[in-house]
Amino acid sequence: MPSPTQVVALLKAQNLRHVRLYDADRAMLLALANTGIQVTVSVPNDQLLGIGQSNATAANWVARNVIAHVPATNITAIAVGSEVLTALPNAAPVLVSALKFIQSALVASNLDRQIKVSTPHASSIILDSFPPSQAFFNSSWKPVMVPLLKFLQSTGSYLMLNVYPYYDYMQSNGVIPLDYALFRPLPPNKEAVDANTLLHYTNVFDAIVDAAYFAMADLNFTNIPVVVTESGWPSKGDSQEPDATLDNANTYNSNLIRHVLNNTGTPKHPGIAVSTYIYELYNEDLRPGSVSEKNWGLFYANGVPVYTLHLTGAGTVLANDTTNQTFCVAKEGSNPKMLQAALDWACGPGKVECSPLLQGQPCYEPDNVVAHATYAFNAYFQKMAKSPGTCDFKGVATITTTDPSHGSCIFPGSDGRNGTFVNGTSLAPSSNSTTSGCLSRYIDSGGYFASTLIIGILALSAVFL
Repeated sequence: MPSPTQVVALLKAQNLRHVRLYDADRAMLLALANTGIQVTVSVPNDQLLGIGQSNATAANWVARNVIAHVPATNITAIAVGSEVLTALPNAAPVLVSALKFIQSALVASNLDRQIKVSTPHASSIILDSFPPSQAFFNSSWKPVMVPLLKFLQSTGSYLMLNVYPYYDYMQSNGVIPLDYALFRPLPPNKEAVDANTLLHYTNVFDAIVDAAYFAMADLNFTNIPVVVTESGWPSKGDSQEPDATLDNANTYNSNLIRHVLNNTGTPKHPGIAVSTYIYELYNEDLRPGSVSEKNWGLFYANGVPVYTLHLTGAGTVLANDTTNQTFCVAKEGSNPKMLQAALDWACGPGKVECSPLLQGQPCYEPDNVVAHATYAFNAYFQKMAKSPGTCDFKGVATITTTDPSHGSCIFPGSDGRNGTFVNGTSLAPSSNSTTSGCLSRYIDSGGYFASTLIIGILALSAVFL
């Protein structure tokens, strides 16, 4: 597992200026000191009941996990619990008390203006989320939601919401198109239209966020902003999760980041970017559950990107392709017949210049379908400006930061030097580091925003603007 120092080195190398921690790990907070990175710390669910029942316990938590670290560590928010209403409903009656007790401790230390207090919710607490204008909170939670929203309004805080179009897509039984979940462009006749407002929705993310705004308005709260505390897409899944792929994860996160950084906003609030944390910084090999549960990260534990985001014009962000060292190669273990079919398509209808693969030319050797397909796939990928979705070839291709050039065979997009790059910075931890599921407590990290993009266990905040 990367040490806190190595995690912070990764954040700094990737110019990430916001981070969300899933607890208040002391070593991590010390490592973040004097970096200027804005930090959201969290009260874990297993501590919520004690804090919600005792003002003194809450004050002690704040003293130990916040006051002890500021101002050196730039703590700007406290997330109290995580999806409490759905994951820990027996603690729901003390949730608002916990927020108020934490807030009182901040007020006593004159930190209440600097540090906001809220609690992340699963989007499933919103019922009838489409059309968004008809959305409302589950009525069984009204005794909690009304005082909670009053608290958020009175303290100038925000509604924390976890938004996962992946799960909405998976659970829709084909009703939600994949392109709609991935932010891919839709023809006008395919856009979802809210018949009550006539607002057009081109993606699931915006629809869920607006549903939250309408659900709050249903309870007469209209001035509380929404911050998305988790969103992302898994890069790998089992046989029951065929759309958990590298290409889809890259497409979703690249398009989400672009959507936030462009200040697109939502149809209900155009031009007002939604601060968003991307889940997550690292893959978690030891996490229990399905294959996809282990594969939401942008990076492996050694600091190498799982895939390289396509963020042309967005500056140096995460594993953004700022060095032009991103390539498309044949996926290891692919069916040779599928590789041959994809190779034939690339050199035919795909209009790739494949003459370097002819006998006697620089890229003829090694003369096998994997090597030739890799060249053709990459040539197409580069020709298409590395656009999301152009390195898939029915699942037999994948993106890499390792230059596949060899000898006199220089691949399109190469600078002629082989090697692995992460924005030109080596991010590998020490050789005795091991992968651990404990990484989830580290980062839902963020970028630098006024409208924020955050990455769950890596959070990019709207500060990317």
